[in-house]
Amino acid sequence: MSAAVARAFAPGSVGNVGVGFDILGHSIAGIGDVASVRRIDTPEVRIAAIRGCVTELPLAAARNTGGAALIALRQALDLPFGFEIELDKGIPLGSGLGGSAASCVAALVAANALLDTPLSAQALYPHALTGESAASGGRHGDNVGPMLLGGLVLTTATDMTPVRVPPQWHAAVVHPHAILETRRAREALAGSYALREFVAQSANLAQVLLGCERADPQLVRAGLSDVLVEPRRAPLIAGFAEVKRAALEAGAMGASISGAGPSVFAWCESLPQAQHVGDAMRAAFAANDLPSDLLLTPIAGPAARVLP
Repeated sequence: MSAAVARAFAPGSVGNVGVGFDILGHSIAGIGDVASVRRIDTPEVRIAAIRGCVTELPLAAARNTGGAALIALRQALDLPFGFEIELDKGIPLGSGLGGSAASCVAALVAANALLDTPLSAQALYPHALTGESAASGGRHGDNVGPMLLGGLVLTTATDMTPVRVPPQWHAAVVHPHAILETRRAREALAGSYALREFVAQSANLAQVLLGCERADPQLVRAGLSDVLVEPRRAPLIAGFAEVKRAALEAGAMGASISGAGPSVFAWCESLPQAQHVGDAMRAAFAANDLPSDLLLTPIAGPAARVLP
């Protein structure tokens, strides 16, 4: 029999990466959630505690992303035992940094370590999608995929594909001290879209992916521009236009909204450039009376992992 208790860490993430709405994301070093999962004899999933920077989350397992993921895992494997989860939240609520997904993935990775025959990351993916949907209302992998595999990941309804990124490329991710609920940010996307917008977005996504694989920053600079979602969500983030402008003027390859916002990310060709760009972005938020935090991360960021 496997161990009775396991702990796992899942990093934050930049969902969408501007041009890949619901399908592209990368993990963030330096921030994340921890889940402690205990194997229990009763065939159920329960949430025992939620601690950290966010505590007002559902304790009902089916309404909690970590709980929903483990319910799906139990049902799929027809397990005769259950799980009890304790969450330590390190990602602020409504930050655009993948907080709901991190709880889900941390719980899954910890529970997986308790299985007699642990599953691969790919096999955990559908259960992560189910867990994430408890918070977002939709099955999209742009947050859970990068957390499970690490780095930049292209996701579909059934699969995750890692995208190679030069190790020296970094992102500056700036989190203003504000909350933007994912469901509200999704409501801003209602309405019609022109075919030319989809064509432009497809071209931009292709340039970004090809630029990463070829380590060609000029291709990324040409493509890292969101013409579909960003124009509709930008008004929800105070000072967004000034923050993006500051990032580009400081030398970023591109900048856009992280996930549903209000965090903003910028891709850079080196860590020193990311620091310079991040400082400029924070100054722009401060000019709009918003204090903020700066996270610097390799775009090829970490994956979720079991803790000792």
